[in-house]
Amino acid sequence: MEFIKTNFKDCYIIEIEKKKDDRGFFARSYDSKIFEEYKLEKNIVQCNISFNLKKNTIRGMHYQISPYEEAKLVRCTRGKIMDVIIDLRPNSITFKKWLSVELSEDNFRTLYIPKGMAHGFQTLVDNTEVFYQMTQKYMPEFAKGIRWNDTVFNIKWPNKLSIISNKDNEYDDFLDSEEIKNE
Repeated sequence: MEFIKTNFKDCYIIEIEKKKDDRGFFARSYDSKIFEEYKLEKNIVQCNISFNLKKNTIRGMHYQISPYEEAKLVRCTRGKIMDVIIDLRPNSITFKKWLSVELSEDNFRTLYIPKGMAHGFQTLVDNTEVFYQMTQKYMPEFAKGIRWNDTVFNIKWPNKLSIISNKDNEYDDFLDSEEIKNE
């Protein structure tokens, strides 16, 4: 596995190293010892699948607050997405900045998202499946979100939207969020 640094502290694009033969290939996609060497969260406690029927579907931007913040490993196992994170760590040099990475069934990339990030994606083709591994169980009372088009962040989504949930569309502006009011 190759860990490619991003501009965001502790956020990596993980490339698999394929061992090819006549049958196809074999590759390691997770190794807790390597995660430990990089000082990354390594204890996966929950896995989820998001299946999306239509191109241009947006899911996000989601996160959990303390004490149930979560790190995530995200991989697109079918189709293609633009995966997006927003750094919500107030002491980070990339605070309130966003990063996007294309993940697809063809590039086999995984995005490691550290705690303190909002996460979402837009599907780039129909029938897209995304596989998540999380270091924290879903805790609905600690689950929060940022609207996909919040002007504080100005995320440049690649395509015109076709489908977004009412919940994701109705999040408050970031500056009005509960987390900011409590600081």
